[in-house]
Amino acid sequence: MISTQVRLARRPHGEPDDATFSFVEEQLPDPADGQLLLRVVYLSLDPYMRGRMSAAESYAEPVEVGDVLVGGTVCEVVESRHPSYDAGDFVLSYSGWQSYALSDGRGLRKLDPTSAPISTALGVLGMPGFTAYAGLLEIGRPQPGETVVVAAATGPVGSAVGQIARIKGGRAVGIAGGPAKCAALIDEFGFDAAVDHRSPDFAASLAAAVPDGIDVYFENVGGHVAREVFRLLNLYARVPVCGLVADYNATDAPQGVDRLPGFMRRVLSKSLTVRGFIQSEFTKVHGRDFVRDMSAWVADGSVRYREDIVVGLEQAPEAFRGMLAGRNFGKVLVQVSDDPTR
Repeated sequence: MISTQVRLARRPHGEPDDATFSFVEEQLPDPADGQLLLRVVYLSLDPYMRGRMSAAESYAEPVEVGDVLVGGTVCEVVESRHPSYDAGDFVLSYSGWQSYALSDGRGLRKLDPTSAPISTALGVLGMPGFTAYAGLLEIGRPQPGETVVVAAATGPVGSAVGQIARIKGGRAVGIAGGPAKCAALIDEFGFDAAVDHRSPDFAASLAAAVPDGIDVYFENVGGHVAREVFRLLNLYARVPVCGLVADYNATDAPQGVDRLPGFMRRVLSKSLTVRGFIQSEFTKVHGRDFVRDMSAWVADGSVRYREDIVVGLEQAPEAFRGMLAGRNFGKVLVQVSDDPTR
């Protein structure tokens, strides 16, 4: 079997350009005893992948130059010599940017196409959904009547955060880029208010949207969005720090005044809780509850989701750049091959 693979050709400086990626065809051997041959149907594109392209210190080891880029996938089992899987099964895996992969079965999770679209295992019912659920409930701990603000609010994590906050009795305010995304936050996802961070009056609009201040800020972005939000945090506000996508392509230290002293004064004077997290920290505590709750909320319409699907593995580099720049609308997926369940 010939697998088309996307490998890291060189470490990017700033935004990953075409020279960052190389497309290689690799002949895979037949599955040995205990192995499966997987056909990748969907590849998930997520902001954390930008950090894995860099050699800078992080919570995970970087991808080595020449290796296949990492990523979550939904695959169909083409051939199995593993006792737990049959040809035709669909599985959640971590096969990365390639069209076919061999697996020994470790880390796979079998999917039921009759319970939910298989693509949702990479979105609302997968890692992004769990990130929203665990980060908000473990760190944010929204109480009825509190105001929850989330950045990148139309993305797979942000949209779930706002909807879960509403389910828990909170008031959800989303920050997104552009009128169309802000309208979707209200009309599609049921947020109480939406603010366009690209608007020239962003600061004033944000203040107007949170007349009682902000009790929970779910951080996905950083940059100028975070600076304006922090001015409005209430006493004892909680800040789960999930991502800082505004700075992922940065190559130099920020210009201008050092804002760290002012930030720390606000942490002290407002008794803030600011905690970074990686979703895997909470799997043992919240994993089972997430599957139960989110599956029920999606089924009854309490939580809605959007998918932004591009077709063809060759489209992955440009789709990845677009996601980092906020050009996507929903969970970004690459459909690598036909989805026989649709």
